[in-house]
Amino acid sequence: MSHPLDNIPLLPHVLSMDYDVIIAGGGLNGLTLALALDSAGITTVVIDTFAPQESLSPKFDGRSYALSAASQKMLDALGLWEDLVRHAEPMLEIKVSDGAAGETPSPFVMQFGDEDFSQGPMGFMVEDRHLRARLAEAVKASNVTLRSGQTITNQTIHSTHVTVTIDGHRPITAAVLVGADGRNSRTAKTAGLTRTGWNYNQSSLVCAISHEKPHHGIAHQYFMPSGPLAILPLTQNRSGIVWTEQRHVAQNIHSLSDGDYLDILRPRFGDFLGEISLAGSRYIYPLSLSTTHRMIAPRVALVGDAAHAVHPIAGQGLNSGFKDVAALAEVLCDTKRRGQDLGIHTTLAEYQKWRGFDNALLCTATNSFNRIFSNNNPLLRGIRDLGMGLINAAPKLRKNFVATAAGAAGDPPRLLRGEPL
Repeated sequence: MSHPLDNIPLLPHVLSMDYDVIIAGGGLNGLTLALALDSAGITTVVIDTFAPQESLSPKFDGRSYALSAASQKMLDALGLWEDLVRHAEPMLEIKVSDGAAGETPSPFVMQFGDEDFSQGPMGFMVEDRHLRARLAEAVKASNVTLRSGQTITNQTIHSTHVTVTIDGHRPITAAVLVGADGRNSRTAKTAGLTRTGWNYNQSSLVCAISHEKPHHGIAHQYFMPSGPLAILPLTQNRSGIVWTEQRHVAQNIHSLSDGDYLDILRPRFGDFLGEISLAGSRYIYPLSLSTTHRMIAPRVALVGDAAHAVHPIAGQGLNSGFKDVAALAEVLCDTKRRGQDLGIHTTLAEYQKWRGFDNALLCTATNSFNRIFSNNNPLLRGIRDLGMGLINAAPKLRKNFVATAAGAAGDPPRLLRGEPL
């Protein structure tokens, strides 16, 4: 059934707009989307509240991302990976186990390696400072307009376009407004896209460590009673740490000196990498689930945390945002090639259909995993250990698990297959 807006003639005959797409938010998702659209000849402006110096720093601050194989392919297709690869550490193996501080890890583990994913590494660890700087360089060299240190104060939806007002500047127009402005998205609120979710009463302690022994590209995930502990391989004998504790405990640990902080971490970490020391700054992030009921409204689409913010238990937050970016870029690109208005309902509905279910499934899966694993209930612990052992003994299940984590399952957009738009 057609939508009344689908038969609007080509926009150039209706209105001379400033841009095809306005992106609110200049974070990783916003800049990646802008570059993807630019590669397809779609004119784009990114409006970011923050000044560049607030998010760009050459110093290592401890933050890093586990990029799936599909995310790496997208960055490669956009011409970004060649300069990033020297800063990326491949994840060659993943080990998942159950345990507690000071205990011997459970004998029931899940272990994934080359035999489970034949297309190369399952993913790559990349530091925030390198990824963010590479995106900023690419945007500067592109046709994308970046307006930093500016804030959208109003957005108005018309039948043929969207108008945004920026404090102290003239209004600008486009066919589509994309909200890439985080979990407190002003774009979503103004468009009437409501959120649901809850607090986990947990916080993640995030840092990086240097260690004596090599990690051999192995990523570890320990499920502790208070929450998961991820040890993720970085370059130069370093690892990224995502360490989840009950919120009040995490806050107390975060307030300790570096030495005392490491004293709390060591019994959880073990000695398999030898002596450890902090590398870079320490961070703490309160954890919650937060998702919008829909990812689209008339002439508005959301990507990344603006649409869904999940528990870091599976390390899929940025990868999920990149899936949104790849899907939205593809449907907008195909619409442009058909000579249609980019903001027609059928185009945005296609994006909603493509990404809505997958994001809902991710929210459900991460929430369920956290509830099942973040406890010390003997019955649940026995069930989950048995489950991990069964999965580890079933090659087909392991391969499906890894394909999903690597972003290769289902019908991925062209960019996630490494193909240009």
